[in-house]
Amino acid sequence: MSNEFSVLMSLYIKERPQNLRECLDSMLSQTVLPNEIVIVKDGPLTDELEAVLSEYIEKNPDLYTLVPLETNRGLGLALAEGMHHCKYELVARMDTDDIARNDRFEKQLAEFDKDPDLDICGSHIVEFEDSVDVIVAQRKVPLTDKEIKDYQKRRDGLNHVTVMFKKSTVLRAGNYQSCLLMEDTLLWANMFNAGAKAMNIDDSLVYVRIGKDMFERRGGWSYYKKYKQGRKQVRETGYIGFWDYHSTLMVQFAVAMMPNKLRGWVFKKLLHK
Repeated sequence: MSNEFSVLMSLYIKERPQNLRECLDSMLSQTVLPNEIVIVKDGPLTDELEAVLSEYIEKNPDLYTLVPLETNRGLGLALAEGMHHCKYELVARMDTDDIARNDRFEKQLAEFDKDPDLDICGSHIVEFEDSVDVIVAQRKVPLTDKEIKDYQKRRDGLNHVTVMFKKSTVLRAGNYQSCLLMEDTLLWANMFNAGAKAMNIDDSLVYVRIGKDMFERRGGWSYYKKYKQGRKQVRETGYIGFWDYHSTLMVQFAVAMMPNKLRGWVFKKLLHK
């Protein structure tokens, strides 16, 4: 199939300008460059973020498509809108604070060339603080379609920020939807229910930035309630059953109620290795 592809991002007011710069630089350093970068402005942005966008667009005016939203809609609805503005069948997801390895797109395009039936291609990630030289953890995911779909019943079998997928398959499955903490989880369930084929490359193609407060934000009763609400939406797709639903809630409750330091250790040593 054609090697033309879009990159889809959602940008909101709390992003740091330097993180956005590093992300965009990683897009421009690829061995195979994207044909367009679609950036959804999820509500008003700071002057500093607008200045970064203007600087990059001035250098490559034909590369960027900006999709401004008047108010902040949240990641799921912002990406849903952005999908409609992507010109190409292949779309690569990227978060505005992460960094892609320079051969990421080359490797993913090669997999779509090898398998015309492939709908989603992701990879492992490495997680870092402040600099890619400060690696905190790695999140490995299953590789084959069957392994991913089995794994997906309990935990995400795809790292969202690494995926390249077919726009037509995403739209056929209902596109992104609003789902607290689980916009991607809900999308994978709907896509797999629709027969999508997935794979992961056995390599870490994206460096994911984690804040020092990440583990704190994933704790407490409020976080657990949001997780439960999102998980309920996923269950309503029929992709996961009674035991998958309740067992993951039990695990998440235990992790959310742990002291922050212990929760950080669990994420780094057990959940993300």
